Amino acid sequence: MPFTELQNELDRRVAQDLLRRRRTLDTPQSPHIVVDGKPYLAFCSNDYLGLANHPQLIAALQQGAQHWGVGAGAAHLVNGHFGAHHRLEQQLAAFAGKPAALLFSTGYMANLGVVQALVGKGDTVFADKLNHASLNDAMQLSRAETKRYRHGDMQQLSQLLAQTPSGRKLVITDAVFSMDGDIAPLQELLALCEQHDAWLYVDDAHGFGVLGEQGRGSLAQFGIASPRVIHMATLGKAAGVSGAFVAAEQVVIDTLVNHAHSYVYTTATPPALSVALSQSLELIARGDALRAHLQKLVAQLRGGLSGLPWQLMPSDTAIQPLLIGDNLQALQLSEALRERGIWVAAIRPPTVPQGTARLRITLSAAHGEADVSRLVGALHELAHR
Repeated sequence: MPFTELQNELDRRVAQDLLRRRRTLDTPQSPHIVVDGKPYLAFCSNDYLGLANHPQLIAALQQGAQHWGVGAGAAHLVNGHFGAHHRLEQQLAAFAGKPAALLFSTGYMANLGVVQALVGKGDTVFADKLNHASLNDAMQLSRAETKRYRHGDMQQLSQLLAQTPSGRKLVITDAVFSMDGDIAPLQELLALCEQHDAWLYVDDAHGFGVLGEQGRGSLAQFGIASPRVIHMATLGKAAGVSGAFVAAEQVVIDTLVNHAHSYVYTTATPPALSVALSQSLELIARGDALRAHLQKLVAQLRGGLSGLPWQLMPSDTAIQPLLIGDNLQALQLSEALRERGIWVAAIRPPTVPQGTARLRITLSAAHGEADVSRLVGALHELAHR
C-alpha cells in the first residue's frame, strides 16, 4: 500500500529528529503568545516591526471588509481586480522606487511566477546555494538551465556568467538570507549583471520594512537603483498583513500579467487586505523609531550571548541564528527553553545544510529589553547545566 511507504518515510524522519509538527496559537501574533494553552515569550516570528496586531491595521482591515466585502471572487484578469488592489500597487511601486508593481498572494507564488515567466528553455538561472526553497522550486519550474554558486561567492558567479554566452540570464538571490540573517552582496551582484547583461531578481522578504531609508528595503539600504533589478518583497512579515509584490520596469510587470501562471491562474487576494496594507505602508514609512529600537535589541542580544558554547552566526539583522550543529541537541535546547516559557524554533535539515541545526532567534520591535534579557539569561543558565 502507498500509505505504508508514506508512514515509513515519516518514521525515518522521526529517527533522524527531523519530523515537523505544527503548534496552535490561541492569541494574536505578539512577543507574548499562548500556544496549545500555555503562555510563552516568543522569538520566532517574522513580525519584525510588531505590526501584525496593530490597532490601525485592524481598523483598516475592518473598514476594507465593510466597503469591499470578504472575497475577491475571481482572478485579477477576470473580474477580481479591485480599486483597492490597484491603488496599493501604485503605492508599492512608488515606495519601492520602480515604475510599476504587481500583487501576488504570497512570496512563494511571486517567486514561482516571476522566474517561470521570464526564463525558460535555452535560458539560464544563476542562484545562491542558500536561497529560499521557493526560489529553488521556481528555477526548476522554469525549465531553464540552473547554475548554483557558493553562498556569496562572486568569483564563482562571475565565472559561471562568463561561461554562458547565449540566452536570457537571470541571477536570483535572497536579499537577507532567511536562515542565516546575512545580507547578499547586492552591489557586486548588480555589477556582474551589468557586465554580463543579466537580470537581477532580489527576494527582499526579510529586508522590506526593516532596512533602508523609511524601511524601503535592502536595495535602498545600498542605494541600488537599476532597470535590470526586479524587486520582490513579502507583505506578511514586517508589513504585518499578507501577500507579496514585485516591483520592476513596466515591460516586466506587463510580462508577468500575461505569463506568470501563479498570478494569472489564481483568485485575487481579498481587497480588504490591500486596504490594510496601504495603512501598513504609512506605518512603515514613519517607523524609524521602531527600526532603531530593533537594532538596539540586536546589539543587546549579540552582546549578551557572547561566551556561550554555541555561536551566533554573523548577522546584523533581526534574524539571529544560534548554531548548535546536531539535530537532537537543537531540539533539546528548544524544548528546554519552552519549559522556561520561551519559544524559539529549532531549524534542521533540509531547511539548513546538514550539521548546521540551529535556533533561529528573531527579534521584533515589539520586544522589550527585558524580553531579550530573559532569553539571554535562560541560554546562559542552560549552557552551564
